[in-house]
Amino acid sequence: MTVTDPTKAVIPILSAANFVIGMGAFMVVGAMIPVAEDLGIAPATAGRLMIFYAMGYAILSPLLVALTGTVGRRRVLAIGMALFALANLVAALAHGPGILFASRILAAAGAGLLTPVAANVAATLSTPERRASALSAVFFGLTLSQVAGVPAGGFIAYTFGWRAAFALVALLSLPFITLIWLRVPAGLRVPPVSLGDLGRTLGSPRHLVALLFTCVFTGSTYILFTYISPLLGERMAFGRDGITLFLLASGLGAVAGNLLGGFLCDRLGPARTLALLALVEGCLLPAFSWLPLPVPLVFALGFLWSVFGWSFNAPQQLRLITLDPGRASVLLALNAGGIYIGSAIGAWIGAALLAARGLDALGLAAGLGVFSAIAVLALGEAMARRPAQP
Repeated sequence: MTVTDPTKAVIPILSAANFVIGMGAFMVVGAMIPVAEDLGIAPATAGRLMIFYAMGYAILSPLLVALTGTVGRRRVLAIGMALFALANLVAALAHGPGILFASRILAAAGAGLLTPVAANVAATLSTPERRASALSAVFFGLTLSQVAGVPAGGFIAYTFGWRAAFALVALLSLPFITLIWLRVPAGLRVPPVSLGDLGRTLGSPRHLVALLFTCVFTGSTYILFTYISPLLGERMAFGRDGITLFLLASGLGAVAGNLLGGFLCDRLGPARTLALLALVEGCLLPAFSWLPLPVPLVFALGFLWSVFGWSFNAPQQLRLITLDPGRASVLLALNAGGIYIGSAIGAWIGAALLAARGLDALGLAAGLGVFSAIAVLALGEAMARRPAQP
């Protein structure tokens, strides 16, 4: 049977590939204790696995996307998936923390190629009126991994050992190398990018302010999210089951939010959608400074907070593509890196607040941070209306 619409064949594959990427990226949160116990290191040291991945992604993704700007998109996607598979195989075979940490940097390189290029491919293959929905569909797999992939990886790590979890991710990655090669159109053309484009993008205030929204919005939510477990434990007396159920509700909200972002963006446009999301999110987050609250209300807050927190991906990506179509690949890579940079900064701010003001300050600070993202958005839109510099 001939497929007349290439997006019907390609986007589900790219979404599923992002599911594997998300599972491999974040399952170390659930596998941290088994890794620490097996390698004889402190849990805090094992926690650096996420830091190595985040910093590796933030630095390598834009560099690699720029270096491969003239390479066919199908080939870049297949290489990214192959690197990710190899990295997880190396992790599964690692017998010391050094090799394990290095494997996380290699995994970040693979993910940093696949995820932003997949978004660019989806946007290229879609009609303008369906572009936001296509972007949210590609990232659906990444958000779904928060609900299913990450808990599954943690369960496997505790049940069969952390090496089995990494081996499973490597095994799941392999079919997508072939599927990408068979289904992504050969000779797919997008505007080529280079290291010069990366340098010019980083030197452009209008581009940097547009990207700053991602850092501020994500970082503000992570002020609270990083420490949600101790907050719920102290203020709501939640134990393992209560926190697990809250995170499940939050994960389901992430899936719904990913779809909502594309839906709203197709109807309101990216800037208005982002302003609406930030306004609602800024009103929700301070409620966590008023705990304890009735348990059903807390679960509802967790779901809604995640809905509006995860809705920003598609509209922000479409906003960046519209801002400068010729440098879309670089902008999407920088945007993905900005998510990790923002989360790291948010976690650091949350730790400082926790030490200085205690748990009750987190929700208010997160809400204020999200409101400041609206100001960043407004500034970015004003700068975008100015004539572009060559």
